Parts: sequence; C-alpha cells; structure tokens
Amino acid sequence: MTDGSPRLDELNDRSREVFRRLVEAYLESGDPVGSRTLTRTLSEKVSAATIRNVMQDLEYLGLLNSPHVSAGRIPTELGLRMFVDGFLEVGDLTDGDRDKIQETLGSNSADVPALMSSVGKALSGITSGASLVLTPKSEAPIKHIEFVSLGVDRALTVLVFADGQVENRLFTPPKGHTPSSMREAANFLNSLAEGRTLSELREVILREVEKRRREVDEVARALVESGLAVWNKDGAGTDRLIVQGRANLITDPADEAELHRIKSLFDDLERKQDIAEFLELAEDGEGVRIFIGSENKLFSLSGSSLVVSPYMNADRKIVGAVGVIGPTRLNYGRIVPIVDYTAQLVGKLISDRG
Repeated sequence: MTDGSPRLDELNDRSREVFRRLVEAYLESGDPVGSRTLTRTLSEKVSAATIRNVMQDLEYLGLLNSPHVSAGRIPTELGLRMFVDGFLEVGDLTDGDRDKIQETLGSNSADVPALMSSVGKALSGITSGASLVLTPKSEAPIKHIEFVSLGVDRALTVLVFADGQVENRLFTPPKGHTPSSMREAANFLNSLAEGRTLSELREVILREVEKRRREVDEVARALVESGLAVWNKDGAGTDRLIVQGRANLITDPADEAELHRIKSLFDDLERKQDIAEFLELAEDGEGVRIFIGSENKLFSLSGSSLVVSPYMNADRKIVGAVGVIGPTRLNYGRIVPIVDYTAQLVGKLISDRG
C-alpha cells in the first residue's frame, strides 16, 4: 500500500467482510455488486441500507467506485491491491491444470524457443488470458554462424550452438552487401566464434574489428556490426519475449474502446526495443508477483493486470520469466498457482539442460 492509503487494520470487522465479499463477487462476475446481493452472503444479518452505508464509507476511502449513479460498486485499483495483499486465498492447482502444463513441458525437443512457445500457448489456453514468456539468453558456446540473404533489405543470421540449439534471427543488412561480403563476414566471425558464447564473442569482435579493419572490407565490417547489434542488444531483443493469446483479452469485439485498449497494450509491447523491464518486474524477489493496472510498468495505460514469476537456472540465477495478462478482475486465486507451477517446471527444464 502507498503512503496515506487506508490500511486493512483500520477497517472494522463489518467493513472488512463487506469489502471482501464485494470484491469476491466482482471477480467472479465482472459486474458491479449491489447491497442486496451482499445481504445474502454476509455472515451477519444486516439490512441493505446498513450495507450501503458501509459501501459509501469504503468508497470515501478510495477502495470502491460506482461506475453508474444507480449501480452497485466495483473495487478500485487501490481496493484490488488491498484485497490481493490482505484477503486473497490462493487455491491449489487442479489436476487438470497440472496435467496440461506437464504435458507441454514433457517434450524432449532440443528447440528451447519452440518449447517456450508451447509453454505460452498452454498458459494462454489454461488461463483464458494472454501469456508472456521471456526465454533465457543462450549461453552455450557457438559452433557455427552463417548469414543468409533474403532480399535487398532483409537477411537471416543462423546461429548453431554447441548444445545443438539453432536460432534464426532476422536483421537489416547494410546497403551494398553482396553474397561474397556476407561469406567474408561469416568466415571472419567463425574464425573467432567457436567455443565462445555470444557475450564473449561480442567483446572479441569489437576488439578484432578495430584491429583488422584493413583486412575486412567496409561492407563486410558493417554487416558484422549490424548482425552483432541484432544478437546483443540489452535483453537480446524482442525475439526473447513470446506473446500468446492476445484475442483472449477481447471480451466484446463490438466495444471500440476495449479494442483500442488492447491494441494500445500490444503496440506498447511491440515498441519495446529493450524488454529488460519485464524481467525486472519479476526479479525483485522469488515467487509470483501481481501488478494491478497502473502498477504495471509495461502496460500502465491498459487497465490490465499482470501475474508474473521468474524462473532460475541450475545456479539459482534468474534467467527468464513467465506471466499472464488479463483484465483487472482476474481470478487471481487460480492464476497465481498456475504461473508459479509453470515457472518452477520451466526452471527445472532449463537446469536439466545445463
């Protein structure tokens, strides 16, 4: 809770129960909750008028909001944060959800990006939200590098790693490149790359390009530097972030405001040249973290919530994260154990592969 915000211990027992029941009803239905609905659920038998007075007090504290003059109340972002911190009961993972996640991660595929994409699809399907999976940077030694021209302004970098992984990455080559300049650049890189990781290769190349400027023609050197930039941006570029299930966030295709909100959310994501922020959201501590509405630094204008958890390698180093985006009325009690379990299994998978 932020400074000056109401605290849970400042509410009396009746206010706490009204607040908890109202938020639970809202998260289940997505609709404003009225006093008459609450009279049927409270442990204490009180009148609808008494409940309305309590709701007015909670609204004054900034915990509830009334979307329409005559309608019931819904929790504000502040109210949802208080509920998540003080009342949220995290359920156990169901056998069905556990089986679906294990089935996805049971593959023996050596293609880690493809496996992570399957993880994202499973998360999206199970939660009916959009999933985010930040894949780990490959730190395996490089075995071979090749450049493939796809046109005047498009080329492909093929990276073959010593552990058998193969990654294909698109980049924009410098003007004037030729097949011979691409071969020359690849030969230059391969003479330095074997046995080194991408991070190590970057440092060596920067030194070697400077030292051997006269040995590598201008176009080939620019190609090397262009390709290097694609591989080694902080966070390794947006190709590390896999997004699945965008359509799940659109509950009413006829609602232009909602369509605009969802479009803005993903436009914001796709504009991110550096996705370190996503990992930063998960790195402040082990386990699952919940970001509600404007608390979410990635999608502060989306009106959405993000449930995210980091995963670790065998050295207990955080190397990636998995998460689910949905409306602020997410079923947090169900989503949290799903994200947590998925992160643990992904971490084990990464650790087992060295």
